[in-house]
Amino acid sequence: MIMPLPHGDEMIEIRFHGRGGQGSVIASKILAKAFFMEGKYVSSFPYFGVERRGAPVTAFTRVDDKPIRAKYQIYEPDYVIVLDPSLLKAVDVLRGLKKDGWVLINTIKPPEEVKRELKHEKIATVDATSIAIRHHLGSQAAPIVNTAILGAFARMSGLVKIETVMEAIRQAAPAKREENALAAKEAYESVVMGGE
Repeated sequence: MIMPLPHGDEMIEIRFHGRGGQGSVIASKILAKAFFMEGKYVSSFPYFGVERRGAPVTAFTRVDDKPIRAKYQIYEPDYVIVLDPSLLKAVDVLRGLKKDGWVLINTIKPPEEVKRELKHEKIATVDATSIAIRHHLGSQAAPIVNTAILGAFARMSGLVKIETVMEAIRQAAPAKREENALAAKEAYESVVMGGE
């Protein structure tokens, strides 16, 4: 049986903030695939500014119980996912975030500390960088954290099962599929949530 989204009739909008080379766009596509596998309607697309490694990249995922007609950027997300903590000082990641929206950040800091910096209540944190390094995803200098962050999102949001996320990763990750799936599972188990 396919469960309806917990937000009632509302479409759920998710915005990813990362840097070129971290896999934000692939993460948005894999998350959309996972929702699709659970019977939802989905839409996923990137927004590129300056296309170069290390430059800020934004990607978007929409999910709904009914067909999605919207084809524009997400301006008022329900969830924001930040793959690189340095972006907190470079980009207004909270721009347009709904008042009760959640922010998931790849950082070693606990949610309480990030809350004070961002002045937002619902913060979840996960050390996706260390998880990616442990699973040999990317390099020590440039770990690829996108699949780990998806596992943390599954736990934080409760919108999609971790098993489905892992299967979507196994089907869609460009390389090291099992390592990526295991990174997602580890992040799912280690995400720390504040503001519940």
